Amino acid sequence: MERTFEDLVAEAESAPMEGWDFSWLQGRATEQRPSWGYQRMMGERMAAATAALDIQTGGGEVLAGVPKLPDLAAATESWPPNVAKASRLLHPRGVVVVADEDEPPLPFADEAFDLVVSRHPVTVWWDEIARVLRPGGTYFSQQVGPSSVFELVEYFLGPQTEGVRRARHPDDARRDAEAAGLEVVDLRSESLRTEFLDIGAVIYFLRKVIWMVPGFTVDRYRDRLRELHGRLEADGPFVAHTARFLIEARRPA
Repeated sequence: MERTFEDLVAEAESAPMEGWDFSWLQGRATEQRPSWGYQRMMGERMAAATAALDIQTGGGEVLAGVPKLPDLAAATESWPPNVAKASRLLHPRGVVVVADEDEPPLPFADEAFDLVVSRHPVTVWWDEIARVLRPGGTYFSQQVGPSSVFELVEYFLGPQTEGVRRARHPDDARRDAEAAGLEVVDLRSESLRTEFLDIGAVIYFLRKVIWMVPGFTVDRYRDRLRELHGRLEADGPFVAHTARFLIEARRPA
């Protein structure tokens, strides 16, 4: 039976938000993955590390999927539901999960880790990363790049300024890493196709990735959502483009 707009809205509004698992979108949205394979590459570095830190781990899903962890491993997360989920996933793997506000300072001693990783951090505190890395240590991260999914953002918010569109540029990440005393040894970026197949997928995405349309609620944007629902039914998937970049930086020995 075909689901109505209200059916799809109710389903998406009742979906759980904890963790960083987007499996709810299976069959409702698609996202092309970066060619480099972040989790595989992170796993290779974890296997060679002696002490590692995962910053802003979310629900711990990515770190939990790494085959071999170092003897000393820690993760930070700020959102209480994610802290609880990450603890359930990571404690059996011997990972210490620390509730942290994602603001300086990191709750660790100087030169505590030879590997720091982070997938899609909201903010990167480069001076803190340099501080907790040992000489010769590595920071390895996949991040959201500029104007990511802005076709959807601008559908709701209207045209954005060039400054907003350029935020999170990989060139700025290189500059900030080098300013903190790190040497960037790898930096690559890709634009990836994303499709939203129904309005429920759009609502779920904007509820989960809260910085895309700040203050998003169904009630606030109901008219635009209903209009987009009609467009999806008439024209098929809403296509956007996700920006991702990979950065690897080392503290000089």
